[in-house]
Amino acid sequence: MANGFERYGKKTRRAQFLEEMEQVVPWKKLCARIEPFYPKPGNGRPAVGLERMLRIYFLQQWFNLADPAVEDALNDSPVMRQFVGIDLGQEPVPDETTVCKFRHLLEQHDLGGEMLETVNLHLESKGIRITRGTIVDATIINAPSSTKNQSGERDPAMRQTKKGGQWYFGMKAHVGVDSKTKMIHSVVATGANQADAKVLPHLLHGEETEVWGDQGYVGQTLAIQAVAPQARDSINRRCLYHGKLNLEEFLRNREKSRVRSKVEHVFQVMKVKFGFVKVRYRGLKKNANRLFATCALVNLYLARRVLLPTA
Repeated sequence: MANGFERYGKKTRRAQFLEEMEQVVPWKKLCARIEPFYPKPGNGRPAVGLERMLRIYFLQQWFNLADPAVEDALNDSPVMRQFVGIDLGQEPVPDETTVCKFRHLLEQHDLGGEMLETVNLHLESKGIRITRGTIVDATIINAPSSTKNQSGERDPAMRQTKKGGQWYFGMKAHVGVDSKTKMIHSVVATGANQADAKVLPHLLHGEETEVWGDQGYVGQTLAIQAVAPQARDSINRRCLYHGKLNLEEFLRNREKSRVRSKVEHVFQVMKVKFGFVKVRYRGLKKNANRLFATCALVNLYLARRVLLPTA
């Protein structure tokens, strides 16, 4: 318990992270997108403030917390309470049911995608613009494969796929990332068995002059040109045939990967920093909404050095 006589306090990494996010998140713009759907004051119990609930929702994404876990974390952590704006001497922490209802509100109105669009427009107004190069890639988000649940079956919206000789069950997050700023501008959520190449046209904004990707997108030159006529196909080509290595193609792939590898920075923040390696809910829609909101927060995190006033 902190008190006024402590002499050797130190700012934690969590406190520093939340201080940065406090400054870079466009709270007013995001609240304005959600406000038309948020409950209005009436005869019932007064609703918790919209911005406060949004801050709690973002804490869930940043620290990978379920609804009950974020309630416990707020009761336990003074730093989190300060970020949300809760004084336990004046009011209690919103319970897990209130948090769950707010999350359902976002899912019902597909507001995760609206958050990503709002954040990208905000970044553009700050000079971080989407350029004419796009990197496409996909990553698997695991789902529980056990049937020991109330329905006695796995989530019917999730699918299984084989990668590198190993089977995976879950959903797949397909992203289109700007080659210069590493900002996510397009996201698609599908079952894990969906082929990467089939989703490629939905990951382009149409004004590209070059498109990068791994060998899962080979042979999609016509699909790229149908969406972005001026784009050059810089997808990595297969360089190993019947056990023989084509050295020239290998070296070209290596040069292309200097740009293509930037998409891995996005997945590193999403899966390692924010802990989004497993789905939390049943059904594709709920998890897709979380994915879109997480992508918006990934963009803000990657752009924080530019957005911070002291940068």
